[in-house]
Amino acid sequence: MDRWPDMTTLEVLVAVADHGSLSAGARHIGVAQPNASRSISRLERRLGFALLVRSTRGAAVTPKGLVVVEWARDVLSAAEVLMQGAERLVSNEQNLRVVASQTVAEHLLPRWIAELRVQQDVQVDIRVVNSEKAAEEVFAGHAQLGFVESPEVPGGMHHAVVTHDELVTVVPPGHDWADRAEAVALEEFAATPLVMREAGSGTRTTLDRALGERGPAVPLLELGSNAAVRVAVLSGAGPTVISRLAVGDLLAQGALVEVPVEGLRLKRVLRAIWSGPRALGHPAADLVVVSQAPST
Repeated sequence: MDRWPDMTTLEVLVAVADHGSLSAGARHIGVAQPNASRSISRLERRLGFALLVRSTRGAAVTPKGLVVVEWARDVLSAAEVLMQGAERLVSNEQNLRVVASQTVAEHLLPRWIAELRVQQDVQVDIRVVNSEKAAEEVFAGHAQLGFVESPEVPGGMHHAVVTHDELVTVVPPGHDWADRAEAVALEEFAATPLVMREAGSGTRTTLDRALGERGPAVPLLELGSNAAVRVAVLSGAGPTVISRLAVGDLLAQGALVEVPVEGLRLKRVLRAIWSGPRALGHPAADLVVVSQAPST
């Protein structure tokens, strides 16, 4: 049907936002750059506005494009659910269904699953959502196990601490806060619009709780993934608060600068959650054990 966008085009657009350029995005999904550019141009004509700003230095996602990127993520996620469901109907396999928040899914879960599969032959289906949605899906029985970063676990859920994390405030090197000799005052920080994850994410909830009566934090942009937040901050959109796991490489390279904020300490625990009987069955229980093991 002509009125539906091509799925590969949506993949290209999301990849451009996540990887910072048209060439990098096309390379990530295995599409030739000229073909990727043409597919984005077709989608722009259909929507009636620009998704990318093109220049001799490359292409960047426009503000309207960033909004479309987040909608595209939902479409691609729904398509992934459809295809995974169809595969299960064909194979009739007993899989472990897991939902995980962005930080856990991007930086920790792949290693945990790899270690689990060394121990046993198990198929793990993963759905990446924010912490609030993960709890909803586990409670509804759509997943046997969830991993979340929110400060609290909803009532009726069993949970286990698996590891710890820290949120940090970061800016690009040219930002006013980057060269300050002293910490940013909490009042100034609380009044400054931030590039932020969406409401319901563990990062957003942790920050708002930490700000207390000075909160909630003021959003400049609300984005649905850590990768999109990184791209926006690197492009100079504004400061953000994000997991150290998500920006450790950029801090080491000097591409981003960590900024201390007076009186703001954002330590948090990452948890496994499940509903039903207190004792988890296998292989969900085995995955929790793997996630709690110290990293080597």
